[in-house]
Amino acid sequence: MTDRSYSPLPFADVAVTGPFWRERLDTVLTRTIPSQHAKLKETGILASLKLPKPVPPLTIPRNKHNFTTQIFWDSDIGKWIEAASYALSHRRDADIEAKIDAIVDDLARAQSSDGYLNCWYNGREPDKRWTNLRDNHELYNAGHLLEGAIAYFRATGRRRFLDVMERYLDHIAATFGRSPGQKRGYDGHQEIELALVKLYRLTGDRRRLDLAAYFIDERGRQPHYFTEEAIARGEDPAAFWAGTYEYNQSHLPVREQTKMVGHAVRAMYMASAMADLALELGDARLKRACEALWRDVTTAQMYVTAGLGPKESNEGFTEPYDLPNETAYAETCASVALVFWAQRMLHLDLDGAYADVMERALYNGALSGLSREGTDYFYANPLESRGQHRRWAWHICPCCTMNVSRLVASIGGYFVSSSDAGVAVHLYGGFSASPTIQGKRVAIKETSDYPWSGDIRIAVDPEAPSTFELRLRIPGWAKTASATVNGEPIALRPERGYAAISRRWSAGDVVALDLPMPPERLYAHPNVRMNVGRVALRRGPLIYCVEEADNPGGPAQRLTLPREAPLKAERADLFGGVTMLKAPAKALAPSDGAALYSTTPPATRDATLAAIPYFLWANREPASMQVWIAEAPT
Repeated sequence: MTDRSYSPLPFADVAVTGPFWRERLDTVLTRTIPSQHAKLKETGILASLKLPKPVPPLTIPRNKHNFTTQIFWDSDIGKWIEAASYALSHRRDADIEAKIDAIVDDLARAQSSDGYLNCWYNGREPDKRWTNLRDNHELYNAGHLLEGAIAYFRATGRRRFLDVMERYLDHIAATFGRSPGQKRGYDGHQEIELALVKLYRLTGDRRRLDLAAYFIDERGRQPHYFTEEAIARGEDPAAFWAGTYEYNQSHLPVREQTKMVGHAVRAMYMASAMADLALELGDARLKRACEALWRDVTTAQMYVTAGLGPKESNEGFTEPYDLPNETAYAETCASVALVFWAQRMLHLDLDGAYADVMERALYNGALSGLSREGTDYFYANPLESRGQHRRWAWHICPCCTMNVSRLVASIGGYFVSSSDAGVAVHLYGGFSASPTIQGKRVAIKETSDYPWSGDIRIAVDPEAPSTFELRLRIPGWAKTASATVNGEPIALRPERGYAAISRRWSAGDVVALDLPMPPERLYAHPNVRMNVGRVALRRGPLIYCVEEADNPGGPAQRLTLPREAPLKAERADLFGGVTMLKAPAKALAPSDGAALYSTTPPATRDATLAAIPYFLWANREPASMQVWIAEAPT
């Protein structure tokens, strides 16, 4: 049954106060977002909005599939505006606003008289509009521009960009649909559906929700639109470079899909939109499809870091339990989008299993995509390296840069939800908010040093005494939990990952929640052949890795961890203060001139294994790293 009672508080209504997320948020606001605008200018993306004549040569040449990533530069603009607008919601900045307004001026001038807006097509191929939805990202670009327009309107109240996009949507709605003369098409890269639902929630305009539902419902129906479209272009549909419509999840109608396939980011955006529509439309069949896809991903296709997609060639999924480490693709965008999907599933059913995945993706698979300094990135996030992996300052496909910044800039929106029944806290780490419950404002302030400590304090201050429930998430990793209210112990009886405290609350009430965080070993399913005989380390929500910088004397892969070796958590000054894990270990110590193969096992020496949180790797000199550590014989 869909539970519509709880809704997430808007991120702008949640003050992030804890040291962990405050540091990440301040870095994104002061360094990441300004540096991204500089890169948009430096690479010519901003100049492309002016539709320069004569048309300049391509900055990014076409690849072997005759495709250039310049075709979705508009989406990078949209995501930057979205992230920058989230920054404005935290603190207004005249310089950032002027930069956004200048972009909006260019977009308004670039818009066609019929409302169409795509700077690639308007500037280079105006006669080929809407002829290749499968490959060329027109609706994807429109979705990200729309999300940027919504964010800017919410931050500033300025409608100009939103009005530009509403004109474009009118054009799109007239072009696509099931009426005579319309194209029965949909996006090759899902995204616009998410934006349309956001716009519906902002304006209440049912036409936008209906258009989102059309794009989801039409996907994968026969006759297949991408096949007919290719034939109309004079191409052989069988020559599609990806080889299968599983690549863009159009191989079946969405309600018939039970396995997550293809390009991981497209899949996550589609699943997020499906969850949105299941909620808004009360569509039980769509909800069941989401649940089936969720089970497939989380039981057989998700990395321990909540990374998704092992394969570079399709940037996505392959087969169950195919989770290689050194060659893992695990695109940052995919983990960011997994956060989106998990939050939406959480609000279909208030089930802590969704929050557990949301938290794991936030702290590990997504956050690893952004450097400590906030100006370098990972596109792919492997779980093992010989030192060949480097963070980059930009990318020919810079989607991950703005995706991780817009996630961090809106992090407050993932902490807490409210309803007339009460408040549900999903994440810890320091926040304050004042939701309205039963017509009364209730100030909630959570204080902690999470994720380093599970010692959590929640002050509850209603403007007048009120009876409601406070639901506290008890993470799946927490083997035990205890709580007091005003110093008096209370019994916690978690149901589906949440412990409900129902009482008459008064100003000054304080809940203390203790979530012990002992370091622990994780073992992969035996079908994950890459990790047989290996172990990963976790403490609280954080997955750890062994990096050569903390384990001198050879590659990290030489370390082995005895099964019975005790694990110890130690606070270190590294990276401004982190909790490291340490354990007595063995290090393989081959002698000089050792044979490639030998009947004698290699010598070992005593060593101390030191592990850091995975999201922090590759922030020092390039060196070896691994998440899954060989277990030494006992």
